[in-house]
Amino acid sequence: MSAELAFNRSAEVDYGVPEEVAPGVRRIVANNPGPYTFLGSNTYLVGEGEVAVIDPGPSDPAHLDAIAQATRGQRVSHILLTHRHRDHSDGVRPLQERLGGEVLAFGRETSARTINIPGIEGFIDETLQPDRFLKDGDEVKGQGWSLDVIHTPGHAPDHLCFALVGQRTVFTGDHVMGWNTTVIAPPEGSLEDFLASLEKLMARNDKVFLPGHGGRIQTPQRVVRAYMMHRKWREQTILACLEDGVNHIAPIVDRLYGGLDDGLKGAAALSVFAHLEYLMARGLVTCEGSPGLLSAYALAEQQTSRAS
Repeated sequence: MSAELAFNRSAEVDYGVPEEVAPGVRRIVANNPGPYTFLGSNTYLVGEGEVAVIDPGPSDPAHLDAIAQATRGQRVSHILLTHRHRDHSDGVRPLQERLGGEVLAFGRETSARTINIPGIEGFIDETLQPDRFLKDGDEVKGQGWSLDVIHTPGHAPDHLCFALVGQRTVFTGDHVMGWNTTVIAPPEGSLEDFLASLEKLMARNDKVFLPGHGGRIQTPQRVVRAYMMHRKWREQTILACLEDGVNHIAPIVDRLYGGLDDGLKGAAALSVFAHLEYLMARGLVTCEGSPGLLSAYALAEQQTSRAS
């Protein structure tokens, strides 16, 4: 099983300039590049005359100006969120105050648990409440366009994808991206949910994915299949670590992500934790005490043999 994914990191962007990426769809890239945002957050404008904005992005005046300029003389009827991570959602209210539009998003419960990823602390806006809640199977309509709502938890519990009816085009947010794998960071993320959501997209027959970061994906099912294979491969490497007695997350990260930049090791640790959570849920791995980033883990069969 191959560990390699064919990522496309060669994309170039002209920040603030709308680019047509599908019939009736324009993309504006925010100037917020980084290790988790690639070249920046993608904002999509769907339709002409009556426009839906998908993911307004950061609360950056230059980016909001670009959206306003691109929709000048048109009516913004809807502002849709794939999820409430700030690189997608901080611009929601400033954009609504400026251009109007009904804010639509999936409901989410406030979590008492915190997520600490170095460099992106506080990246969830749990206070943002939409004007209307969406659920799986809903449809959002405007003049000349219609979007089917697909609930795809995994990266975030409130994550949504939006399928442009009649075009076999899906806005995938951070669920599937062409430039990197998706970060699954417990407790915000769930690998079990993520894989189930990938299965949901595999059952479709789409021809283009438009992600929240990076360029368009021309082979959606191939990329989804590669995502799933990569996660299975990663699971096997973690099980091999445990079999060899490497039973804490930090040394597992060092072993599996040897050349990783130190600034990304926090996210890698959470990704390993997500796999361990999923393995424990299936009875394949045990943990000494409460599961956490500092806990000790073991193969369930090893634990059984010690007890016998």
